[in-house]
Amino acid sequence: MTRMMTAVALVAAVLALAGCDQQRIEQLEEGVATEASVRQQFGQPHATYSEPDGSTTFEYSRQPEGQLAYMITIGPDGKMSALRQVLTRSEFAKVVPGMDTAQVRRVLGRPASTARYDLKPDEERWDWRWLDGQAAKVFSVTFDRDGKVVSTATTEDPREVLKPA
Repeated sequence: MTRMMTAVALVAAVLALAGCDQQRIEQLEEGVATEASVRQQFGQPHATYSEPDGSTTFEYSRQPEGQLAYMITIGPDGKMSALRQVLTRSEFAKVVPGMDTAQVRRVLGRPASTARYDLKPDEERWDWRWLDGQAAKVFSVTFDRDGKVVSTATTEDPREVLKPA
């Protein structure tokens, strides 16, 4: 009974977070919203990236429990120029062999989990939880000992597959 109550509470929290994000996004208009208004709606970014054109991109990941990650760009003029949800097939396609961990983090934001395995000590795997339509999925990236991408994969989210009917 306790497990079921915990699961229900977790689902409610995730749904509330997704709803809150939508409300926050609706408050921000490209070309109008300022860095201050983005920070007011989303808080402190998990990471900040300087762009070659003088703009700055803020990372807001909802991992590990959420299934979204946002990259919000503030132009050199101080106005929001883009707000993108990056856990999508098109963004995953940008992750290719040879990229390093920093480049992958820059594309997808922080992962939901990272793992090293005793039987494969020269590899590390990063996972992101995401939604493919209504289907809960996991996108995985495997890095070699030098921190370079060797492979990617998409699977069903095991937490969804293993739920009791």
